Amino acid sequence: MNKELTQTIASEIQLFRSVEEKENFLFLLGALLTRIMSLKKAAEIMQLEPVEFLKILDLMGIEFSYLSEEDVTLEKSW
Repeated sequence: MNKELTQTIASEIQLFRSVEEKENFLFLLGALLTRIMSLKKAAEIMQLEPVEFLKILDLMGIEFSYLSEEDVTLEKSW
């Protein structure tokens, strides 16, 4: 992906001021959703509290769970 395209995509995110913050958020979001990084670490990199990071995800309509898919399946079967 070229730099111009990533900056164009990042500029659409209205929650952060600089393009760099927006790009970081998109990168961290991908890492978080693929479980490469913890919520705590992603929030730390963005200089936010984990609760604030979760609120941002919620505002964007992005569902995030601390539970693994297996945990969710187990919880639903109880």
